[in-house]
Amino acid sequence: MTFVALLGSGLVAGIFFASSTFVLRALGQLPEKSGVRAMQAINITVLNPWFLGAFFGTGVVCIALVIVALGQAIGVPLILTLVGSGLYLIGCLLVTIAFNVPLNNRLAAVEAHEEDAAEFWTHYLARWTRWNHVRTAAPLAAAALFALALRWG
Repeated sequence: MTFVALLGSGLVAGIFFASSTFVLRALGQLPEKSGVRAMQAINITVLNPWFLGAFFGTGVVCIALVIVALGQAIGVPLILTLVGSGLYLIGCLLVTIAFNVPLNNRLAAVEAHEEDAAEFWTHYLARWTRWNHVRTAAPLAAAALFALALRWG
């Protein structure tokens, strides 16, 4: 299970890394109306079995790792696994639910042709990207901890 958590965390970190480092930057270079429409389309398209399976599936594996850990003796691999699982669950899933999804929901309600769309788009890009950096770092760090846990395990 730790290996699966390692792979899933790395995959999700890569997706978020791409979003932060070039996808959102490219959308920010578009005219505001086009950027809004493009991001609205991305937010619909991302809700597919491949992404959701990797994103939530890794979370389920992390929860299972925590449950399994409750019956094990404390040691370095166990601590690394627990911290990695916590990083993924809090820094990836919780941040997504608490920050990125509400921003996406607000963006979904924006009509790209309205006057306030440009102002919201600027706010959205800055805030969404900031939280996405957290979502990138957390599963990347979790993957590193899972790798160390496997090494010491």
